[in-house]
Amino acid sequence: MGKFFKFEKMITPIFIQIIFWLGIIGCIIGGIGMIGFGFISDMSTFPQVIIGLLTMFLGPIIVRIYCEMLIVIFKVQGALTEVRDMMKEERAPEQHYDLAE
Repeated sequence: MGKFFKFEKMITPIFIQIIFWLGIIGCIIGGIGMIGFGFISDMSTFPQVIIGLLTMFLGPIIVRIYCEMLIVIFKVQGALTEVRDMMKEERAPEQHYDLAE
């Protein structure tokens, strides 16, 4: 719990996964809505259906790429934290010399 309050443990990757699933659901529902609107609309039926299909199939891929880029940022932060901790362990305790002697 101490790492949580010191901001050493990130909780944002969990939220990124939630954003991913909400984005997937939004793309599918939005695509179905566009297709349905394209069928009941009097004008521009075919383009609306095509855009709905593209939203359903390309939307989740775009959401996935966006979320992966965000996760990479947090993995880099985690790796840098590990390197910092290893360097602290390897560093010998500093010796202070008294120059007056």
